[in-house]
Amino acid sequence: MRPEDGYRLLVQGVRDYAIFMLDPGGRITSWSAGAEQIKGYREEEILGRHFSIFYPPEDVTAGKPARELEQAIQNGRVEDEGWRVRKDGTRFWANVVITALRDDTGELRGFGKVTRDMTERRAAEDALRLSEERFRLLVQGVRDYGIFMLDPRGHVVSWNDGAERIKGYREEEILGRHFSIFYPPEDVTAGKPARELEQAIQNGRVEDEGWRVRKDGSRFWANVVITAVFDDNGTLRGFGKLTRDMTERRATEQALTERRQLLGHLVEAQELERRRIAWDVHDDSIQAMVAVGMRLQLLAGRLPAEHQEMVGKLEESVRASVGRLRALVANLRPTTIDQHGLVPSLTGYLRDVVGPWGLETALSVDLPNEPPMPVAITLFRICQEALTNVHKHAAATRVDVTLDSKDGGTLVRISDDGVGFAEDPARDDLYRHFGLLEMRERAEIAGGWWSVTSTPGNGTTVQFWLPTAPTREQS
Repeated sequence: MRPEDGYRLLVQGVRDYAIFMLDPGGRITSWSAGAEQIKGYREEEILGRHFSIFYPPEDVTAGKPARELEQAIQNGRVEDEGWRVRKDGTRFWANVVITALRDDTGELRGFGKVTRDMTERRAAEDALRLSEERFRLLVQGVRDYGIFMLDPRGHVVSWNDGAERIKGYREEEILGRHFSIFYPPEDVTAGKPARELEQAIQNGRVEDEGWRVRKDGSRFWANVVITAVFDDNGTLRGFGKLTRDMTERRATEQALTERRQLLGHLVEAQELERRRIAWDVHDDSIQAMVAVGMRLQLLAGRLPAEHQEMVGKLEESVRASVGRLRALVANLRPTTIDQHGLVPSLTGYLRDVVGPWGLETALSVDLPNEPPMPVAITLFRICQEALTNVHKHAAATRVDVTLDSKDGGTLVRISDDGVGFAEDPARDDLYRHFGLLEMRERAEIAGGWWSVTSTPGNGTTVQFWLPTAPTREQS
């Protein structure tokens, strides 16, 4: 087979490209299967026609076909991308290469033309470009976050409105400057900016909270995320940096922490005073009253019959007073909680205090160990407040108390069968009326949580959880 036959078969067999020849005047002198597939013309329809038939009318009017042949003659070849027209009038985006063909004497013999349909690629590129533009507009318009890019050495290469609002620099002022300008001098001296870039490279991202510096020198508390950006080959292209001003949130959290610490100290002082009073009443007043009662019993046995009734009534009054004092001690601080722990104290409280209210009670406990004393006291107090609330407001006949070990702490559930109420957490007056805010604050001070669910006519359930270890605010 002659070489020219091999080339003809090769060209004829290619279907992804239109490969054909033009004479020096631009008329088509050969046609391939790929050309027919892409442009829609059969060979007998197109041979002899001018190649400008493939160009949109506006390009023909502008003289583009002739200009491209002139450029090919001058430069040996010309490459172009643009719209072309099929036989049916539809347009497609084409990559076109026109090559001037000369013989050994340098005389122009015509042109070789290779066309590839790039419509799908262009559509994908347009979609990507549109997506990138939308993303750019989104990033640029965000004002609550500073979102910008750094080059691999840490210099700022992009800037959004949020970054200008938070940091104070305009785009033209900050582009090209090193991002360490945002760090306090002591952090720069300690090498923190470079260290964070290294951590982002090693781990993909790094997150930090700390002081940053605005253009005017003022400091703000920032949450910062730096993400390393790599290309498909794994080459570091730079870093994405997202900054949020958390100064107000930090101030709020600090104020809340200080408030909880103050409340914790007040609760601790209250517990110490309650314990002192309870022990004083238990060790002094109750013991003295019990002794008086015993002496009255002895005296009654020695008196004439006509005086025994009066002394007996006195002894009953003393015994009733002792009972009331013991109830007072139980409310102030059960003496058993220091001696035996939470469960015995709660059992005694349900029996000696809640039972006489006319409530049927049930206690279910599934704890591997007794909670430590500070936690036990808080658990007992919240239970005490919840049970007192049931007595005052629920009109219940039964209350169930369960204690379970859960998530490294103690979960308590107190459910009654009372009248319930319509929940409205936005109404502080309702919550205060039922003493619910106090319970919630006690739980939160101890590092836990508290919740209540209730439906009119179907009772109320109070749940709260405290961690096993007391928080710093309690200790």
